[in-house]
Amino acid sequence: MLLRAQAVPSRTQRIMESISVSGEVGGAGGAYSYNALKRLDQIWSSICSAQTVSQEPQQVVKSIPHVSSHSDLSDKAIDRFDVVVCGGTLGIFIATALSAKGLRVGIVERNILKGREQEWNISRKELLELVEVGIFSEDDIDQATATKFNPNRCGFEDKGEIWVEDILNLGVSPVKLIEIMKKRFISLGGVILEGYNVSSICVYQDVAVLQLAEGKTLSSRLIIDAMGNFSPVVKQIRRGRKPDGVCLVVGSCARGFEDNSTSDVIYSSSCVKKIGDSELQYFWEAFPAGSGPMDRTTYMFTYVNPQPGSPKLEELLEDYWDLMPKYQGVLLENLEILRVIYGIFPTYRDSPLPAAFNRVLQFGDASGIQSPVSFGGFGSLTRHLGRLSAGIYDAVHGDFLDADSLSLLNPYMPNLSASWLFQKAMSAKQKSNVSREFINELLYVNFQSMQVGDM
Repeated sequence: MLLRAQAVPSRTQRIMESISVSGEVGGAGGAYSYNALKRLDQIWSSICSAQTVSQEPQQVVKSIPHVSSHSDLSDKAIDRFDVVVCGGTLGIFIATALSAKGLRVGIVERNILKGREQEWNISRKELLELVEVGIFSEDDIDQATATKFNPNRCGFEDKGEIWVEDILNLGVSPVKLIEIMKKRFISLGGVILEGYNVSSICVYQDVAVLQLAEGKTLSSRLIIDAMGNFSPVVKQIRRGRKPDGVCLVVGSCARGFEDNSTSDVIYSSSCVKKIGDSELQYFWEAFPAGSGPMDRTTYMFTYVNPQPGSPKLEELLEDYWDLMPKYQGVLLENLEILRVIYGIFPTYRDSPLPAAFNRVLQFGDASGIQSPVSFGGFGSLTRHLGRLSAGIYDAVHGDFLDADSLSLLNPYMPNLSASWLFQKAMSAKQKSNVSREFINELLYVNFQSMQVGDM
């Protein structure tokens, strides 16, 4: 009888499975297992292997122009809203802002609406945008802030260091932040539907109708798609086109760092490195975590073009376990790994994404309004929340809900194009004659120039 040899578990698998019972293995949306990492790697591999346009994606949105919804829906029991936000983790901020302006707003969230354990990195100036919008107070900022750290380092492979103050120097607890927003939203009359999935959206002349997979039907004057980078609506609009670039992020939160008072905004400790058929430039971000005085979060990220042979997240994590101890001056065996973190952040050259349907607007990461360098997410949201909440309210109030009018809310922004160029400058060019030191040399000169300009 032949015995089949068992595959030896990777170090990543051993670490993640060792903490999966008592700790949190985290992706970009919550607590995931090692199997979830493998599933995300499969998604990433399918993105890399796809042609410019893959098979036609699911048609979630269907437009029925010049037809009123009354004949189809008059005999159905449905919940009616001014605005329905699909995707609540970040969508709750725009939902609360619109509720505060007097609109009836609902949120559809496929999971329980709560923040993850891992802190969001942001500056106080960006949080004050929420105060200016009127959905947050300065006391709320203090309550949600888990940790503070200054100064913050930028450095590129021993070329020199640049230290900055008050840049991404707060660790905000998403759990507390979302809890505050959730209570405020409900107090304003907002409705949250947890555990519901969007099945289809029918856009009529007078209203948009959401059919939820669980059998519930909603109608709304406007649908806000806050379902993130992998929104099914965005997939339909982009017709399955692969991203022009992707930021791959891996990392962990660990306990056992004795020197834990400063942070790295961006740091590179090596030149371009070859993994398989890919050449990669690694960058780091590190900051104290709010869970304990010796707890620290470290991220390693790289920018790549999605193509066959691109490294998987698990491969990057294997490199991370090798490189992080030297970068942070610790021994891996002296650390207690609390969480493992990973994510895929696709970017497109032609961003933001114009509205493609009447009564449907992309928001946040789904809109492509985020910078390819800052990854999007919470920090990107705060910068646009005041402008977008005011514009969306005016659009609903004045019934300017056609696709052309909604597209004016996510206009072309030259700074996003500049960020795209910045991302390309941080990406290793494959099989080129350019020095492996070039990216670090270029970025250090750029950061020096920005520091001089800021004096």
